[in-house]
Amino acid sequence: MKKIITLSMLFAATALFAQEEKSKLSISGSVDAYYQTYLTAPDNVGAGFGTAFAGQSGFALGMGNIIASYEGEKAGAVLDLVTGPRGAGATFNSDIVDGIVNQAYVYWNVSEGTTLTFGRFNTFLGYEVISPAANFNYSTSYLFSSGPFSHMGIKADFALSEDFSLMLAVTNPWDVNDTSMTGEYALGAQLGYKGQFLNLYYDSGSNDGLGFEVDYTGGFDLSDTFFMGINAAYNDNDGAGFYGAALYPQVATSDSFSIGLRGEYFGYHAEDVDDLPSVFATTLTGSYTVDNLIIKPEIRLDAWSNNEPFVDNDGAASDSLAAFTLAAIYSF
Repeated sequence: MKKIITLSMLFAATALFAQEEKSKLSISGSVDAYYQTYLTAPDNVGAGFGTAFAGQSGFALGMGNIIASYEGEKAGAVLDLVTGPRGAGATFNSDIVDGIVNQAYVYWNVSEGTTLTFGRFNTFLGYEVISPAANFNYSTSYLFSSGPFSHMGIKADFALSEDFSLMLAVTNPWDVNDTSMTGEYALGAQLGYKGQFLNLYYDSGSNDGLGFEVDYTGGFDLSDTFFMGINAAYNDNDGAGFYGAALYPQVATSDSFSIGLRGEYFGYHAEDVDDLPSVFATTLTGSYTVDNLIIKPEIRLDAWSNNEPFVDNDGAASDSLAAFTLAAIYSF
């Protein structure tokens, strides 16, 4: 018996094929490693930059990162797994089960301009991110290390117009709390305009919470080859906290090579306490790209005002530390 293919069957098959085309699974990620030597201290003292996420001398692993993303027509899910010292530091857990989950969330595109996200997602605060493949500098800033890395909760993103965006979030306090056992929650908001973002975060500050933080993140293309990134933040938790600002000038000298500088001033404040320590950190980074491989030579110098967290080449306490780092990052 000959099977007859009707026009309606062709339409149904076409619709099913189109739906399958819109729903897709993608795998991406990165692997990075580095070599670091101190220029003003012995390599065997273990006195690395406390904020760098590259705190070891000699050869070291940074992070392995695998991201599985399934995108449907209206909804999808992302599972972002990390391992290695950088991943453990970003998730506050080196356990093989809990420590590797960087992000795990589902999302729903409610309309063309509204998206709901539910789960664990990376923070909206700050200029830098956990993945070294997405940062220009290999080491990270004090502002990045002091703010939250991720949040567990729900957020809503709104595209208000071609230029304006708005995000509202309700999460557990601080980013170390995958569960909230106290009944307390944090509120977050982000207002965006043409690539400039004003970010707000608030929790009660109890149970090692962050308290209140306001953060500005943005940047400007000053020419076809010159970009200036900006980050500034102020944090207060019951009268004490941190503040700081960083500039990120970057120049592309060719299609494969760029050079950039991060200049950061960061300090602490507290009521009725004067002369708390502050630090000025400068990081000069080159970025050379070969296919999906990025090679980053970097020189960093941190100098504290009235704190001596480092040692010098004679083993004496020092307020400054300089290092040379060579990093390799492969993205796929």
